[in-house]
Amino acid sequence: MLRMPRKDRRVLVDSSTLDDAGVFAHGRGEALVQTVDFFTPIVDEPYDFGQVAAANAVSDVYAMGGVPLTALALLCAPETGLPPEAIAAILQGGLDKMREAGVSVVGGHSVRDRELKFGYSVTGLAKRRSLLLNSGVRAGDRLYLTKPIGTGILATALKQGKLDETHARRLVRHLTALNRQASEVAVEFGARAATDITGFGLLGHASQMAEASAVTLQLSPTNDWLLPRVREHAAALVVPGGLARNREFYSPGILAEGVDEALLTALHDPQTSGGLFIAVPPRKAKAFEAALLRKRVWYVPAGEAVAPGEHRVVLGGPARGIR
Repeated sequence: MLRMPRKDRRVLVDSSTLDDAGVFAHGRGEALVQTVDFFTPIVDEPYDFGQVAAANAVSDVYAMGGVPLTALALLCAPETGLPPEAIAAILQGGLDKMREAGVSVVGGHSVRDRELKFGYSVTGLAKRRSLLLNSGVRAGDRLYLTKPIGTGILATALKQGKLDETHARRLVRHLTALNRQASEVAVEFGARAATDITGFGLLGHASQMAEASAVTLQLSPTNDWLLPRVREHAAALVVPGGLARNREFYSPGILAEGVDEALLTALHDPQTSGGLFIAVPPRKAKAFEAALLRKRVWYVPAGEAVAPGEHRVVLGGPARGIR
């Protein structure tokens, strides 16, 4: 990844810490949060694809502790072969999901492309003192995951005709669920850091957070962290191509002795519209968990941060229960 030099003092966060969005100082005590994301379809229905793309794009703002405000749509579409009503359904799905998030779509841009792609550039607002950064984790912090993982594996199974209708519908519900409430709870209860789990998989994003914060993350993964059918497909190697690249790149910094192979495979799975991975000071952990319960946000206590060791991530750390 290209790391651009920071020249403007108003740039509070750039690509140097591999955070989810850029942050620019704006007004007294506030900052603009800016991100962009677009990709090819991973579900069958055009309307669902639009919704997934919108939920995925705004997630980066939530991961920074911000509130998304406006968005610009980005559409790449072939000149022939795609019915106009399919494009209309994609745009409508995205617009409906953005409205659910309280985001105004103020415009966009389209180009001709041989392969369909869709997404958004999103701008949000955050309090500077409440920013959730990759670099904010401290030893002793409790770690939480707010969505089960495995969307890349299930989307691959869907493309191969190996996912039944019930699990396909559940996949769509998962992909279109906003991270808004999890982000609001994180900010309210003083979380120190967060990221959303997307293309680098859980272990990739955890490794980035550990590196940026100069700590080691001890995680206690179980099959309860996975969406239904993910383990079976992982064991059968029904996995996306990006998974192998994630594993090759991040494995040297991960100690995974004794972890089941299918589970380890799933932990490297590249996600779309994944959950938040949040670090919370230990004194606030119980209140944080109680607030997630009140909001009916799925979560698992994933482990804790410790002083930096030989590895960025150690699997098999002390478990603290599963929700």
